[in-house]
Amino acid sequence: MRVIAGSARRMNLRTVDSMDTRPTTDRIKETLFNMIQFDVPGTEVLDLFAGSGGIGIEALSRGAKRAVFCDNRKEAVSCIQENLVRTHLMDQAELIFGDYAAALEKLKRRDYHFGLVFLDPPYGQGLCERALQRLSGKEYVDGRTVFILECALKEGAELWEAEHYELIREKCYKTNKHVFLRLREERP
Repeated sequence: MRVIAGSARRMNLRTVDSMDTRPTTDRIKETLFNMIQFDVPGTEVLDLFAGSGGIGIEALSRGAKRAVFCDNRKEAVSCIQENLVRTHLMDQAELIFGDYAAALEKLKRRDYHFGLVFLDPPYGQGLCERALQRLSGKEYVDGRTVFILECALKEGAELWEAEHYELIREKCYKTNKHVFLRLREERP
């Protein structure tokens, strides 16, 4: 796995040796960032269920202002930290070790406004839905925030649309997909 473009271009990243982690392939990451290239510069990024941190690091390399990485596994947080040091992006990052729900609560005490939120939890456990429910009421996201979910092909966006989100776009690959959502604007 490597950084595709930007200040850390071509730098190799370490991955977590675990059956629970599926690093986003370089080809899929390149496709994703081609779709959001104009949303990245100057924005704050939340990489929830960050794994080895490849998505958030790619965003920082491409000009994101700051990135927050959250994961509940010590080996993942250690890997992210190593990758941030390797790419010289540590000064623009915050690492939160812990459960996603606790991490989202900790963020209430910080001064962030996330333009991009990436969610790539283990598939089939309902974690995307639960994380999105918790995120919908937070002051650090709003109707301009783009939520990008990496999930299994069989997972349906209708579950997330039914809550407070609307589908912007969906990009399917061979084994998984990216689902792009925004919070619905409240109508009086």
